[in-house]
Amino acid sequence: MGSGKANDKAVRAAPPPATGAALCAYARGELDLAHAALGDADLHEGVHHARKAIRRARAVLAMGDGLLGPGAGMIDRELRALNDGLSTLRDAHALVEVIDRLLKRERRDDMREVLQLARDAAIVSRTQVADAAMRSDPGLGSRRAMLDVLRAALPALDWARPTPAGLRMAVADSDLRSHEARLRVCDTGEDEDWHRWRRRIRRAAHQRRALAAVGLRVPDDSERFDSRTTHRLGAAQDLSLLLDHCRRDSPFSKDVKTALRDRARPALQRARRAIARHVAERRDACPTD
Repeated sequence: MGSGKANDKAVRAAPPPATGAALCAYARGELDLAHAALGDADLHEGVHHARKAIRRARAVLAMGDGLLGPGAGMIDRELRALNDGLSTLRDAHALVEVIDRLLKRERRDDMREVLQLARDAAIVSRTQVADAAMRSDPGLGSRRAMLDVLRAALPALDWARPTPAGLRMAVADSDLRSHEARLRVCDTGEDEDWHRWRRRIRRAAHQRRALAAVGLRVPDDSERFDSRTTHRLGAAQDLSLLLDHCRRDSPFSKDVKTALRDRARPALQRARRAIARHVAERRDACPTD
């Protein structure tokens, strides 16, 4: 009798067999979205949405790291290569968007003139990047074909192995990585550390979204950011992107680059100090200036 009760308890404790299948379907759905987005009439918006969908699919694979079998690493590497290959297109359009946002907020006439010159140059550069992409891969057809292959490969992974408890632990691990990245930012202030922190925050959020979509509850991250911090991180990313385009291969003239750097560098420093200070006040984990 005792052994029968123990067996009944084990059956009740077993993970729902649908969990893995639902996650697989979720990841395949994200690749469907990416495929459709790359066929969008608005190339730049399509690329933006495709890259987001690919990141969400990769976040699912990361939760099953070591469990889904050797094919998971191959699929993830190909998805990463796809996203990296689209980054030039995305950055070219994002630069125009960043300048547009800065123009809306700028009140000084001399700086508005600089920003307008920068916008004109960024639009020319965006067109050149798009034309080159279409010449090398008309309609982004090879990328869409690769997404078809990777989507078809997903069901062959071992989706029976991830358990609800294991998936929650994977999200907790992502949270820990983002917290560690934040502490490193507070210690070094280096650009790459800021980028790493942002990427890890984003991956943990994508994983929570995936588990919620398949009906698994996950505790909130104890350091989930409020809207002010999220907004400031976005503004700092805008300034960082602008500075990245003021280097040797910049689309801007020398005078425009100089003016943009003079404006963006101190603004980025102020934004990052404000983020660190605000997070420190809320979490008591980062030293302030």
